[in-house]
Amino acid sequence: MIAQDSIEALKARLDIVDVVGSYVELKKAGGNFKAPCPFHDEKSPSFVVSPQKQIYHCFGCGAGGDSVKFVMEYEKLNYPEALEKLAESYNFTLSYTDKKNNKPRSQVMDSLNSWYQTLLSSKTTAINYIKERGIYESSIEKFGIGYAPDSNATINYIKSQQFSIKEAIDMGVVGYEPSRNQTYARFIERITFPIFSANGSIVGFGGRTITGHQAKYVNSPETAYFNKSRLLYAYNLAKQSLHKKGEIIITEGYLDVVMLHQAGFDNAVATLGTALTHEHLPLLRKGSPRVVMAYDGDKAGRAAALKASKLLSASGFNGGVVVFDGGLDPADMVKEGRVEELANMFREAKPFIEFVLDEILSLYDLRDPKAKESCMQEGISYLKTLSPILQEEYKTYLAPRLGGLGVSPSLIKLNNNTNPNNQNTALMQKNSHRDIWELSLIKTVLEKPNLIDQILDVIDPSLLQFHSQEFSLALSGKKDAPELMSILVDDSIRSLKDEDALNAELVTFLSKHYERELKKVNIASNISFEEKAFYIRKFRGKIVKLKQGELVGLND
Repeated sequence: MIAQDSIEALKARLDIVDVVGSYVELKKAGGNFKAPCPFHDEKSPSFVVSPQKQIYHCFGCGAGGDSVKFVMEYEKLNYPEALEKLAESYNFTLSYTDKKNNKPRSQVMDSLNSWYQTLLSSKTTAINYIKERGIYESSIEKFGIGYAPDSNATINYIKSQQFSIKEAIDMGVVGYEPSRNQTYARFIERITFPIFSANGSIVGFGGRTITGHQAKYVNSPETAYFNKSRLLYAYNLAKQSLHKKGEIIITEGYLDVVMLHQAGFDNAVATLGTALTHEHLPLLRKGSPRVVMAYDGDKAGRAAALKASKLLSASGFNGGVVVFDGGLDPADMVKEGRVEELANMFREAKPFIEFVLDEILSLYDLRDPKAKESCMQEGISYLKTLSPILQEEYKTYLAPRLGGLGVSPSLIKLNNNTNPNNQNTALMQKNSHRDIWELSLIKTVLEKPNLIDQILDVIDPSLLQFHSQEFSLALSGKKDAPELMSILVDDSIRSLKDEDALNAELVTFLSKHYERELKKVNIASNISFEEKAFYIRKFRGKIVKLKQGELVGLND
């Protein structure tokens, strides 16, 4: 079992925006952050993350909680598993009440990486390849480039360092073939490139063959630590520079990154043998950099650039695409000394939207009227993924390029039915059923428990007309209830500042309450004359005191 003080120490390190933002693309909204909810399907974002309260809440489905709860729900983990996942991400060592569990994450990958690096210098073939590619000794050291030998040598090394084969399998450096009951090293006779998390922990390897293996490059398999759709090679080395420069360069390969850094483009990273995905966006969003996609000009490279450009433009990213034709890539250009030419290419990258539209246009024979119509419809479908302003701007880019004399922009019917005000309208309608004063009182109870006794002297849940249930939950301290989390993250609800402000508000509230009660008694026909007289005197007495600024208790 994980020790409670260790859990509290870990939670103190967690930042809800950082944790949720590593899974979901968050956008600033006042003092909070918003996003479409990852737990149910929605178009308008109703998922709110509060850095001040360190909680999240969805106004649509009611999901909510703290950082640990989010990881549990998103990753489908139990509580201890979520804690261990977060501890790994934050380089935090958990303590266990059972002493045998008090050990850090396996160091097998760190040990293997150091060993691979020592082997590189003795492997002539590998060193020659690296020199031929123009890689400096300083870059070998900076990126931790190494060499993985044959499978038996790696397995024997792991055993010699007292690591178990099971932990090596769990970390993705060893595979297991059940049909043969045989283990094998994942990286065999390859130049190795260690892959790190954004926080600097080694989580996997990439390997480049130098002995003619069928697969030129291989990556670590998916593990609890390695998810290639959420990682970028060398991001740990590039993050400081990309924040400073306000730009990130995304390439397709390890060697492109190494050579670009060597030439001074130390804001370069690479995807890990996969296309850019939605899961990469939270990482790219950090620091709001301009994004430059540097892709090969072959068919596969252009297709990947097109897919990435659609994703990035629809997500509101600024930046563009550089396509390398003629069989060259960034690494080749650096080796040839064409650094200034590269810098100009990155500066003049074709904007995402123009690139997408030009690529769509290139796919059709625009001399054929039917093809022209199909092309226009595909262009319209893409434009509809953009904001209304960009749609209008870029339909005038698309129209004249549709072959011959083009078409009139008026023929490009966007018919965007999404109304940006719909969300606000819905929110206003929802707010019309809420009593802001009562919600402010509840928020005061949640945020300033020292004032609870003062409140309970004069009010109980039955006095609230609209939110008595939420008030009861707040008094019970059930802050994780969805009804209360929605109050905590709502910036339009303000807690009362101090005791004096609370007294003044309570006087006003109670005056109105007892005036309503007095009217009810006056028109009541189901109570005796004596009861009516008693309640009239009681309520009038309370009202007089309240008008004099005196708070009256429930039993006064």
